[in-house]
Amino acid sequence: MLASGGPARDDPASMEPLLVVDDARFERHHAHGVHPERPERLEAARAGLNGAIPKAAQRAIATREATPQELASVHQGDYVDSLERELAHGFGQLDADTYYSPASREAAWHAAGGAAELVRAIAAGEARRGFALLRPPGHHAEPDRAMGFCLLNNVAVAARAAQAMGLRRIAIVDWDVHHGNGTQHAFEEDPNVLFVSLHQWPLYPGTGAASEIGRGAGAGATLNLALPPGSGDEVYGEAFRRAVLPAIDAHRPELVLVSAGFDAHARDPLAQMELSSEAYGAMASALVERAEALGHGRVAFVLEGGYDLRALEASVAATARAASGERVELPEGRIADDARAAIDATLAALSRR
Repeated sequence: MLASGGPARDDPASMEPLLVVDDARFERHHAHGVHPERPERLEAARAGLNGAIPKAAQRAIATREATPQELASVHQGDYVDSLERELAHGFGQLDADTYYSPASREAAWHAAGGAAELVRAIAAGEARRGFALLRPPGHHAEPDRAMGFCLLNNVAVAARAAQAMGLRRIAIVDWDVHHGNGTQHAFEEDPNVLFVSLHQWPLYPGTGAASEIGRGAGAGATLNLALPPGSGDEVYGEAFRRAVLPAIDAHRPELVLVSAGFDAHARDPLAQMELSSEAYGAMASALVERAEALGHGRVAFVLEGGYDLRALEASVAATARAASGERVELPEGRIADDARAAIDATLAALSRR
């Protein structure tokens, strides 16, 4: 899989400017003991982005707290109130997987607000691409509860913020190895938000079957590519060509958001997929090209999972280079029968709606 063109990596003038959301508050969210979702993840992501993109090509976007109205566009008010009360207690657990610390309230509210600020800047024309290095992650957070390391659903808040700013049709592509259940449930009845998830199946949280295609007016605007363990670059390339990119073409979004988890990497300890770092660059490049073809080029990446630090650094770097203009072709090659059947199942479910 080779780069097929783009700017010189050390020439900021030839690069697409990249808006970057980052905040020291995100590092202060940490477990009382050992936990895979740890502050060192942010250090690795920063190293990957800064190693790939010169500072002169980056534009910092300051975070802020998400407003009550922004949170209410995704989460139920009683959940937000109860979460805020719970987080005031210092260290604790919201469920078996999801911890909080004395700094978690500030980190979570600024992560969601930072995601909203990123799309505001893109909608205002400050740049067309962005990368939000957020902690805690968000895509498992349901409208009414925290789960899976996630407190507030950052990418969902960003999507609703973009709609409030006039970008009505949104696509969310979630390539985290775990299904983005919270994001799906936030939008499954909204035909204006296309949600596409590529994830290992079966795996936590147990949602995201191919048969889940949305409900009511949103039927057909949810695509779940429930891929078997061991799926690697060629499977994801095939899924993009046959399902993801055609869905984006049909939806014609005014903004593409990516729930950019990097835990489908072959090195990651929490799953059994076989992606390379370069595959993330190829998927990012394909999404950028589609956004360009739609006439706007707006793509924003929002950090989700990824728990091997070396893999996270390299994968963020590959994604950032693609966001800034490097072109990488989607991988091609033979794929196993079970992987092909999984992609077929998604397309069949959509054809039956």
